[in-house]
Amino acid sequence: MFVRKNGIVEVLAWAALLFSAQLLPPSVFAQDAPAKPADRINGVVINSVTREPIARALVVSEGDRFATMTDNSGRFEFAFADTSPGEPAANGSGRPASGNIRPSYRPYTLTARKPGYLNGQDEQPSSAQRVIDGKEMEIALVPEALIVGHVALPTSEPPDPIEVELFRRQVRNGRAHWVSAGTQSTRSDGEFRFAELPAGTYKLLTHELRDADPKFSASGGQVYGYAPAYYPNASGFSSAGAIELTPGKTVQANLSLVRQPYFPVIVPVTNVPPGRGFGLDVSVQGPGGPGYSLEYDYQKQAIVGLLPNGNYQLRTINIDELGLSGEASITVHGGAEGTVLPLATMPAVRVNVKDEFTSDVRAFTSTIVDNQGRQTTQQRRFDVTVTLQPADDFRTEEPSASTAGHPGTETESTQFDRVMPGRYWVEVYPTSGYVASVTAGGVDLRQHPLVVPSGGSASVDVTLRNDTASIEGVVEGASSLIGPAAPISLGPYGSASGSSSDSSARLYFIPLADSAGRFTEQNVHHDGKFSVSLPPGEYRVLAFPRVQPNLEYHNPVAMRAYDGKGQVVRLAGGQKEHLQLQLVPSSD
Repeated sequence: MFVRKNGIVEVLAWAALLFSAQLLPPSVFAQDAPAKPADRINGVVINSVTREPIARALVVSEGDRFATMTDNSGRFEFAFADTSPGEPAANGSGRPASGNIRPSYRPYTLTARKPGYLNGQDEQPSSAQRVIDGKEMEIALVPEALIVGHVALPTSEPPDPIEVELFRRQVRNGRAHWVSAGTQSTRSDGEFRFAELPAGTYKLLTHELRDADPKFSASGGQVYGYAPAYYPNASGFSSAGAIELTPGKTVQANLSLVRQPYFPVIVPVTNVPPGRGFGLDVSVQGPGGPGYSLEYDYQKQAIVGLLPNGNYQLRTINIDELGLSGEASITVHGGAEGTVLPLATMPAVRVNVKDEFTSDVRAFTSTIVDNQGRQTTQQRRFDVTVTLQPADDFRTEEPSASTAGHPGTETESTQFDRVMPGRYWVEVYPTSGYVASVTAGGVDLRQHPLVVPSGGSASVDVTLRNDTASIEGVVEGASSLIGPAAPISLGPYGSASGSSSDSSARLYFIPLADSAGRFTEQNVHHDGKFSVSLPPGEYRVLAFPRVQPNLEYHNPVAMRAYDGKGQVVRLAGGQKEHLQLQLVPSSD
């Protein structure tokens, strides 16, 4: 109550009331008013290994709409103003050039990059972080690893550039194989350098170096050369030492070449169409591996070149359009003549798919467009995609085919018309149900590779069922992963995938040895809950705070590291199970 003695008292009282109102939170007066987005985004870019700030790093939003540089303390800031519906604009400092940025244009994610750190391309880790209003961001950049070295020759003369190739151990569909990580030519002093390497396991080798081109060698004169050298001076790729790289690590890898005699190789090839050529894969018999080379002379219709003494395997490549393939074994002992490599029609692999679905399966409608653009609507019970993944370490071809199942039919078939002879893992991906069995001649192809013979054919039988089991549960601690430090996955075109409510936790359902289950990975909801349908079988269930791209779930030896971790569950058809899981640290 005011005691009115004069107007001054009343004015002072109202002023005090208004001042105190400004100190109260807005919710006291406007409970239903929506929260206003923050007018700025700020944060710091750090080294993921040392945790030190990174100066002069470029911070950009999705689509490179906004960009700024970090200061000497690794800090950055974007400031926004919502005064106009005009087009967004930001200057190099991260502040609006005209002060006109609509809320709808505010960044959803931010990434950072700087030379010397990995940029999230070619399977390298990404720095993408989700923007959360009112929270300072921390973007961690992974420092590149390096392999540097020197190639020494037993001569003082400056050598020609020597090709040095790096291979990386890569896990695909739960199986490890070797893929090329790049080739470098040595400088005039024999030095080489591989940069921007992510953490992983690598092997290093040189390509062959000839003393002189045989076309210009004196008639009958001995040709010398340098066979591939495998770090650290091993006899072959299989015995070469593995180079283990961690973020920011530099490894010095030196190689020494040995001069030795090379001998002419002439291998006639039959059944090649006139004027056509093809590539050739040359490897040492036994463990195999890269490093050697020959070429096909289409005028002579023969494989020609030079090799040191030894036993080798020749295999044609890059002639899929001809529908032909061929392999031959040769022995070089002062030369190699007399062996013939015949080309034969590449074998076909037929895939027969049948279902044992229950009667409650509903068909779905799909539209098929033929070569003339005519559309046909069909009712299907399932679609299936089948891929053949090479089981050998250095083969990269992967044919695929698809088939459709129609109501009332017992079996649908598809065929790979041209498959290089060799061993393949058969991967089957149905749109309905699950794969109950994959066999060829009684061999379980989920446990053993399919053998495609040269000049023959193969047939694969697939059975689908739909009596799945279901698991629901919660991952403790998963909800705490949401925040500035939680990475976000990027789609194939660099766009962010998932919603803002997604957790970065990842679930893996790994069938135990000889189990009929199917490997499955699943996101975890922001509240830590999950649900998934699985084929019957016995599984080890692991929950990680991050995606595990190098999980060799098909390798029993590699999976021993997870014995005693997660939970083991046995599922029967139609069973419902509830699990409560703990996070497995990503370093395990």
